Amino acid sequence: MQKGVGYALWFAQIGDKHPHAKPLRGFGGAGVIEIVEDFHGDTYRAVYTLKLGGFVYVLHAFQKKSRRGAETSQGDLALIRARLRAAEADYQARKENS
Repeated sequence: MQKGVGYALWFAQIGDKHPHAKPLRGFGGAGVIEIVEDFHGDTYRAVYTLKLGGFVYVLHAFQKKSRRGAETSQGDLALIRARLRAAEADYQARKENS
């Protein structure tokens, strides 16, 4: 599982997209990407963004525990939104200091 997610993030770092990577719904297009990996009957997800100057910001990685199909929990979505705002602020600060 870790190798699969790591490999998909490597694809993102070199400017490519892994076949298991797809836009996370509810974030306005392809700005926030999720990687879904299955391992021993469990599902794991990693969420990252590329829309900040080509930098890869990993926003959240978690084991999916919801019994409601593919739906991501509201708590996980809130955490991703908060971390996206923090990543945007970090990127702005780096941009202003360079």
